[in-house]
Amino acid sequence: MTITDRRTRWLALIVLCLGDLMIVLDTTIVNVALPSIRTDLGFSETSLAWVVNAYLLTFGGFLLLGGRLGDLFGHRRLFVSGIGLFTAASLLCGLSTSQGMLVAARAVQGLGGAVVSAVALSLIMMLFTDPIERTKAMGFFGFVMAAGGSIGVLLGGVLTDTLSWHWVFLVNLPIGAAVFALTFALIPGGRGQGRAKVDVAGAATVTLSLMLAVYAVVNGNGVGWTSARTLGLLAAAAALMVAFLVIESRVESPLVPLRLFKLRNVSSANVIGVLWAAAMFSSFFLTALYLQLVLGYKPLDVGLTFLPANVIMAVFSLGLSARIVMRFGIKLPIAAGMTLVAAGLLLFVRAPVDGNVFVDVIPAMIVFGIGAGLAFNPVLLAAMSDVEQSEAGLASGVVNTAFMMGGALGLAVLASLAASRTSSLRADGESALVALNGGYHVAFAVGALFALAAGVVAAVVLREAKPAHEAAREPALAEG
Repeated sequence: MTITDRRTRWLALIVLCLGDLMIVLDTTIVNVALPSIRTDLGFSETSLAWVVNAYLLTFGGFLLLGGRLGDLFGHRRLFVSGIGLFTAASLLCGLSTSQGMLVAARAVQGLGGAVVSAVALSLIMMLFTDPIERTKAMGFFGFVMAAGGSIGVLLGGVLTDTLSWHWVFLVNLPIGAAVFALTFALIPGGRGQGRAKVDVAGAATVTLSLMLAVYAVVNGNGVGWTSARTLGLLAAAAALMVAFLVIESRVESPLVPLRLFKLRNVSSANVIGVLWAAAMFSSFFLTALYLQLVLGYKPLDVGLTFLPANVIMAVFSLGLSARIVMRFGIKLPIAAGMTLVAAGLLLFVRAPVDGNVFVDVIPAMIVFGIGAGLAFNPVLLAAMSDVEQSEAGLASGVVNTAFMMGGALGLAVLASLAASRTSSLRADGESALVALNGGYHVAFAVGALFALAAGVVAAVVLREAKPAHEAAREPALAEG
């Protein structure tokens, strides 16, 4: 079944954007509410990272699998299933009264979000077959996703300040219900291929491996880095990762075809994505805690503070990044962007206990936002520059998966480093605020090293895409 009415196609695009907007919101809206969640449910500084990581791990682990399930069962059916699962999990998050309940519900949210994100792009490709219309549709989709970050930080501040942190999740319920109903009215159904192979074993082993690794890192400070528990968990994570690689090398339809990593730019883009995400997710997490726990800012003030970086990234998504790639290629924007991200994080290292938001936070946010906006599109283009057009979507999905997994592992590492440094300073007699701020400084510094390493990989290892101006003319891929 196809849609021939132009107006209906664009209404369907709005529905798809609303569905994916919920997913984007939940990657930013929660950051502002983290200190309130920590206080209300009694999270420790390190265990609080699981509120973010539970979402990132299942999202990244099942992102590629979601696309395969869409091929098997039909894209509309999977889209509404993902929306339903995400909305139900949002309700559980909003009603959570314990740490375990919230973290488990966040994991289910990530699973639903992975399905929605993967299938939404496939549906757009199906609805818009004309290249010009498809480019416009994907540009609009990309802008909505980028703008969603700005909406999330503001909405998170407003809801947490005026109501409670529970509402950053409950706000998804009316949106989810509307998207669920409108999908059946505007988006055509389909039976699916029915013959596609689904690499469930690959998705399960890689996700479980990363969850065990993150758990071991998050709890390493408490139980000891050389304890049997920590070393045993890390060994189990390594064994599962080896099992994942073996599975991917043998199954007929692997979740991540290992042959892709023989391509220089695909491998480089994935390494860059892991390092960058480790820096980026951690920076938003730590900045929200610094603003509220050290400076004493209210959630709404935190949302307004995050706004400059998100607005800058949204502006780049509107086409500025593509024009830069046309002019300079992909290597220079990535290297320069990662260097700026590192500089922004280093500015946070000097933020004092009695800091001023206009002197110690906003400048760092602006520098960080420019760097992130400059580099994101070229990283995706780099991942797709070595593959055939028919596999561009797969390459993009792989690098997005690496991005999510890198974010989860990086956040676990930096949150643990911050907690360890804070404990050390407290043992030396420093006040609680000074010790807390000192822990954040160490984490920001290591995050800057991650970003700088990503820039070095781009400058030294990455091969310039040829011709760069042709790659930049594919905003549908870049924004997706």
